[in-house]
Amino acid sequence: MGNGIAHVCAQHGLSVTLIDVSEERVRAALATVARNLERQVRKGALDEAGKEAALARITAATSLEAAAQADFVIEAAPEDQALKFDVFRRLDGIAPPAALLASNTSSISITAMAAQTTRPEKVIGMHFMNPVPVMELVEVVRGLATADATRDAVITLARRLGKTPVEVKDSPGFVSNRILAPMINEAVYCLMEGIAEPEAIDTVMRLGMNHPMGPLALADLVGLDTCLAILQVLHRDLGDDKYRPCPLLRQYVAAGWLGRKSGRGFHRYE
Repeated sequence: MGNGIAHVCAQHGLSVTLIDVSEERVRAALATVARNLERQVRKGALDEAGKEAALARITAATSLEAAAQADFVIEAAPEDQALKFDVFRRLDGIAPPAALLASNTSSISITAMAAQTTRPEKVIGMHFMNPVPVMELVEVVRGLATADATRDAVITLARRLGKTPVEVKDSPGFVSNRILAPMINEAVYCLMEGIAEPEAIDTVMRLGMNHPMGPLALADLVGLDTCLAILQVLHRDLGDDKYRPCPLLRQYVAAGWLGRKSGRGFHRYE
């Protein structure tokens, strides 16, 4: 998600600093951005000059200190509340006082993240969909203290990036994952109970419900660890057992079968 956000920002004329935890991760992110821009060139959506200009707008770093001159920060760390809270506490001390701090979280409370800072009015959710260069939607999530000016700035930015912003309230899973995560979870239950094989489950939803991708293939794309984390937030914060993660999902994550990024999830990937 982070490299996708950097991609679309740079493609639309913004200077971007992409920060990750190691040189290896940074190199991998930059390689992914270059590969996806090249794919756009092959499809005729971008010319070679546009690709090179976008790449030139991205610099890389391995320390949050690189955010010291930022006007706008979008956090896209893994879906771990303690980790995100730590990132926001550190960013609050590093980024300029006027900088806005956004989170790409899929489910964690924006209000709680804002409370880690001294600028809660400047904290907001900016939830992109995966893959970021392709998907049009951005959920704009206001915490209790988020200012109108912060909301307006994020909506303006989302439109500049060619996205469609939709404002939602700060509630576990927001709208997208409040609906999507239980569907994925139910598909995993169908697999666990032996009702059908993964390809059959996905085919039913693609052809019968006109979904572009089946729920198990989508879970593999998102990452099974991320799906599990979202369901755990929904289950904990809403207190309803209908969000209880399927035991098979927990088992796959424990096995390291995380989807496309590990080469195996509910489907296998070369």
